[in-house]
Amino acid sequence: QVQLVESGGGLVQAGGSLTLSCAASGMMFSITAMGWYRQAPGEQREWVARITSGRSTMYADSVKGRFTISRDNAKKTVYLQMNSLKPEDTAVYYCNVHIGREYWGQGTQVTVSS
Repeated sequence: QVQLVESGGGLVQAGGSLTLSCAASGMMFSITAMGWYRQAPGEQREWVARITSGRSTMYADSVKGRFTISRDNAKKTVYLQMNSLKPEDTAVYYCNVHIGREYWGQGTQVTVSS
């Protein structure tokens, strides 16, 4: 049973930083690409970043240069370092993996005040 558990969200002022974590279980983590998505109130869920098993990374244009995705295979954890946060980054952030089907964590709230 694949499980994803996010943590690290919170309230931060514009320009601040947060690091989100996603602990995975029930899967062969080291060979699996992982992703982060977010969903703002009243908006559709959108893709934020992705990291492959080979540690190649990709970012949405809206976060490029400010967010960094990384992984620790020993801890089966993927991270999202978020710098220079903006009020428009306010959303629930979700960890994602596709193994035959999509799996999602419960999400962690990030609120950026202006």
